[in-house]
Amino acid sequence: MALDFPSADRALELVDRLDGRCRWFKVGMELYYATGNHVVERLRERGFEVFLDLKLHDIPNTVAKAMRSVAEVGASLLTVHATGGEHMLKAVVDAAAHVPNAPKLLAVTVLTSMDAADLRAVGVNDTPATQVMRLARLARAAGIDGLVCSAEEVEAVRTAMGPEALLVVPGIRPSSAGGRRDDQRRIASPAQAIALGASMLVVGRPITQATDPAAAAAMILAEIDSAM
Repeated sequence: MALDFPSADRALELVDRLDGRCRWFKVGMELYYATGNHVVERLRERGFEVFLDLKLHDIPNTVAKAMRSVAEVGASLLTVHATGGEHMLKAVVDAAAHVPNAPKLLAVTVLTSMDAADLRAVGVNDTPATQVMRLARLARAAGIDGLVCSAEEVEAVRTAMGPEALLVVPGIRPSSAGGRRDDQRRIASPAQAIALGASMLVVGRPITQATDPAAAAAMILAEIDSAM
């Protein structure tokens, strides 16, 4: 579950309200920039797994050093942008190989907030599906552990990458959301994403903005169970 909050207190208050229904929590840029490693440490002390979603994207040396800086905190997953290119991806993979208990690395392909028009605006004239597959193959060749993609591409990526690939899918909106997208463009229900081949789902606002977050989380878990 995505802890998209500006403070550790608010994030941990939501964790308490979930009453143990979630084992994994995603710490993204908003929360990490506000609290640093503190909130990750607090979550680890409580026995939770942490997905550190920092989407590292810079020159190879900088990204490799950034990975080393955050590795010691104990996060299980860390994201980098696949668009950083082959040398950046290989540099962070090599750095992780020399760090004890380094997080598994996930390459972000095309953000779920982007569609074909958004890609064209930044000079990519292919469809999101084509661009995702291009970046997925690049990341896999570099030795990255898994990928972040939308449910629209996950079936094709699963076919290409095989059953062992770790595929994390954001842009999840439960069936009860009635088609609400917020700022997401490429979305799916929990059941749809799992049926198409997702390994893990990222859910934020459908839970964090719910009147009863625990009930919302339970409903999403039931949707996931229905697809397995």
